Amino acid sequence: MIDKVTIVNEDNKLSSSLNFFEKGKYMKKTLDDLAQVSNYSFMNRLTCNPKVKKGGDNYSPRQISSGHYVPVKPTPIPEPIYIAHSSTLFSELGFADSLAKDKNFIQMFSGDMSNVPEPLSKFGWATGYALSIYGTEYYEQCPFGTGNGYGDGRAMSVFEGILNGKRWEMQLKGGGRTPYCRGADGRAVLRSSIREFLAQEHMHALGNPTSRSLVLYTSKLEQVKRPWYSENSHSFNPNRTIYEDVAISTRVASSFLRVGQIELFARRTRKKEHPTAYEELEKIVLHLIDREYSDVIDKDLSIAEKVVLLALEFRNRLTSLVANWIRVGYCQGNFNSDNCAAGGFTLDYGPFGFCDLFDPSYQPWTGGGEHFSFLNQTQAAERNFYVFYTSLQELISSNKEYLEVLDRIQRDFLEVMDKEIEKMWTKKLGLSSYDKELCEELQILMMQTSVDYTLFFRELSAIPDTMEPLKKSFYNTSEKNIENRWLEWFTKWKSLILNSIQSIEDISKNMKSINPKYILREWILVPAYERAKEGDYTLVKELQEVMSHPYDEQSSEVEEKYYRLKPKEFFNVGGISHLSCSS
Repeated sequence: MIDKVTIVNEDNKLSSSLNFFEKGKYMKKTLDDLAQVSNYSFMNRLTCNPKVKKGGDNYSPRQISSGHYVPVKPTPIPEPIYIAHSSTLFSELGFADSLAKDKNFIQMFSGDMSNVPEPLSKFGWATGYALSIYGTEYYEQCPFGTGNGYGDGRAMSVFEGILNGKRWEMQLKGGGRTPYCRGADGRAVLRSSIREFLAQEHMHALGNPTSRSLVLYTSKLEQVKRPWYSENSHSFNPNRTIYEDVAISTRVASSFLRVGQIELFARRTRKKEHPTAYEELEKIVLHLIDREYSDVIDKDLSIAEKVVLLALEFRNRLTSLVANWIRVGYCQGNFNSDNCAAGGFTLDYGPFGFCDLFDPSYQPWTGGGEHFSFLNQTQAAERNFYVFYTSLQELISSNKEYLEVLDRIQRDFLEVMDKEIEKMWTKKLGLSSYDKELCEELQILMMQTSVDYTLFFRELSAIPDTMEPLKKSFYNTSEKNIENRWLEWFTKWKSLILNSIQSIEDISKNMKSINPKYILREWILVPAYERAKEGDYTLVKELQEVMSHPYDEQSSEVEEKYYRLKPKEFFNVGGISHLSCSS
């Protein structure tokens, strides 16, 4: 068993370091600067699997039946090439932009940790988690059929520390094999890495809680095979296998704790799989509270009080998150318990998509189903919360009073979710109160006319005098018999707006602040990663700039290029209208 990482500024030694690195006082320009604020709470306070090799050489698939993590050294990509970094996040972290191209920084965040300065760890860590799909426990995805081999297959955390007064964790996506790989190569390809890099920062700019993008590097000296679509293929599933360049992106979050992670330790506790199962569950839940909820849950409360407050706060965050997904037209695609961040933010950008035309059943992922489709995300969230709730029950199973409180929190989930959705539609429409009939009729009309979700609400935000500007968002203009119904709807909506106590100008301004003009649509993304394959990253950087200001009125050139209907030739094309999860 390896020793825990020794961190010089742990706990009582942390304050002096924080004073020196106070926001605005010192920009981190080297990897040595980053090393001084490292603080590995996950590895230091939680339990390492006892059957590991020292130094992080833990790659072979095997059952991980206890412990919270496995130390793993990333597998570096050869001769890494810089593509992009997030200047916005660098500024928040106190990083100089030049750090993204610093030789030592590139080396670490492209997977080579062999020469990192102390007190940085020379290895990262991967974690296991359980899988529930729509609230049903699954074991088939585990190669051993026990649930002890399912977890971070190509993601590993490599840094944790305090930056500008806030704890952050940094995780490599595509950093090579871990014991959870299930026979895969642990790599991410350039295409999917560009998608995730741009999507995370776009979601942040949209005002949705999310993991963040730090840096993106690729290599021209290593490729991996992936199933994908031939050009203009209308196949539902990938119809060929191609070689793609590898890439490593670094995603950043307050933690990467998942509902499925809490669930794993609850399952072990419920089944009494080993003597310390309950202890490990309690430790991971308390660590979750410390990392994500310490501002709202007092550390001096009893475990039962902490558990019910955790459930209540997570319910609030999760319902708000999903309402915000629907507000901007985002579909997670695969909203299992293992893809649901226990901190209540968007975590995994694999089979995601932003809808073009409004469709309640929109599902970008070919491996998903209607249960994870656009407007069904509310029910999927409730199922994930149910898994979280049953996991927490294990900690207070003997406390009848607090079990009843926990039960009520779970029972009321859909009611709270519905209220969040109603608030969301009310704000999108610029109304002072929710109008059920108006909202339901609008959804029917949008479906029957095949309306572009983003364009429609942005044009509506200008509060036009007539229906004409809204027709810019119509894909289907042949339904003449529906025009009178549209006119009736528009007249009713306009009368509510005109009777508001707010001015038209203020209503329009508020609507434009929540109805984005620019959305990261898949047909916009494809040219960026196609050019990147040839070493041209200009479109990646252009999209990064445009999508970092999604509510702004931008140049006429940007508007002409990105504020328009999806071209007809892209409908039903594999890799654009739908995609597999191969990445």
